[in-house]
Amino acid sequence: MAQTIELKKQVQPSQLGQRLDQAIAELFTEYSRSRHKEWLLAGHVQVDGEVTTKPRQKVMGGEEIVIQAELEDEERWEAQDIPLDIVYEDDDLLVINKPRDLVVHPGAGTPDGTVLNALLFHYPDIAEVPRAGIVHRLDKDTTGLMVVAKNVPTQTRLVRALQKRKITREYEAIAIGKMTAGGMIEKPIGRHPQKRVLMAVNEMGKPAVTHYRVAEHFREHTRIRLRLETGRTHQIRVHMAYLQHPLLGDIAYGGRARIPKGASEELTAKIRGFDRQALHAVMLRFDHPSHGESMEFHAPVPDDMIEIAEALRVDTKENPEEDY
Repeated sequence: MAQTIELKKQVQPSQLGQRLDQAIAELFTEYSRSRHKEWLLAGHVQVDGEVTTKPRQKVMGGEEIVIQAELEDEERWEAQDIPLDIVYEDDDLLVINKPRDLVVHPGAGTPDGTVLNALLFHYPDIAEVPRAGIVHRLDKDTTGLMVVAKNVPTQTRLVRALQKRKITREYEAIAIGKMTAGGMIEKPIGRHPQKRVLMAVNEMGKPAVTHYRVAEHFREHTRIRLRLETGRTHQIRVHMAYLQHPLLGDIAYGGRARIPKGASEELTAKIRGFDRQALHAVMLRFDHPSHGESMEFHAPVPDDMIEIAEALRVDTKENPEEDY
């Protein structure tokens, strides 16, 4: 069943000189670029009351953009009975704890079997919400907390809060190498120039800010806590690789196994056998979009990360050095 929508926003002064399609993409992030293009070409977009079908039209800042269109259900996505670990739920949203090996959204190479397919099964009405209510994503092998909106107004408010950096996301990770102190990484991220499926620090990319602090030292690894200000694709993995401390198990970004000198066969096997990036979304905090109450959720660190951390901890105790 189609849903009639009207979206209205003002072009920001900072968008001066942008193409109309670029401006719309920044203003209405809860919808995909392909959908923006469809609406533009179909004459559903007005700029200061005038219908336009020109994606390349320049904006000056201050214009009122109005989109009036019908939002079709995403029928191409199949509802699938995939279990969800629900941490919290009310009429407007739910918070889930995503396991490893689960992709969030269908895409190239993963047409189904995702969090989105599971949401469509457990909450059929969520088909009326763009991307089945998904507000932010986690990589396939990253575990932990995600918030999902059950209706369009909630999703719009949560996306806006995310853009304004009012949603706090903290992660637990194990990095390769000896990190001496915490800090902040403020480096833009864009597509990798050679490997198109990966991201990289790129001065032409989008702004990205990651805060990190050392939680525990091991001989050749460091357990860290991180907090995102922005939410770029693979942000933590890219920023840590940029610091030359890629995450344990993250082969894509250079996380080749590093075995401490004299390590036991058991620890060596555990390090070499750790087959995903050691990254877990451990805490999520935001103001509820309906009543404004501050809400905070925690997800326990998964067993595989607990076990490898304990093995590294034992190794550190058995091989004392002056500093770690």
